[in-house]
Amino acid sequence: MTTPHSVLLPQGWAPPIGYANGIAAEPGRVVFIAGQVGWDAQQKFHSEALAPQFEQALKNVIEVLAVADGRPEHVCRITAYCCDRLAYLAARAELGAIWRRHMGRHFPAMSMIFVSDLLDHPAKIELEATAVVPT
Repeated sequence: MTTPHSVLLPQGWAPPIGYANGIAAEPGRVVFIAGQVGWDAQQKFHSEALAPQFEQALKNVIEVLAVADGRPEHVCRITAYCCDRLAYLAARAELGAIWRRHMGRHFPAMSMIFVSDLLDHPAKIELEATAVVPT
């Protein structure tokens, strides 16, 4: 899989697990994807559990990116907002499997922020992304 960016890892730093410390993107079209929650195209939640919501939110990010002719490997940054730290920690293996199913071994720069609540109830997680689609 060809990516339009380089992973940045300072000399002597241990490689991060499941994310990149930084990404240098090649020239292209920058795509900003608003926070996506775990609902379907009709804004309906099918689960209140974290893992299914994470999978749907990630699929939503990928679908929005596809409208700009982008692919998962074009994602340079994801910020995740999660309402339940303990549920996140308990589901890490399952979330990793979901990630690999949709994103492969591509790990952009990422931040995980724990929040008290999200606007769209009963959302447990929200994913915001930035991508650079080659021109």
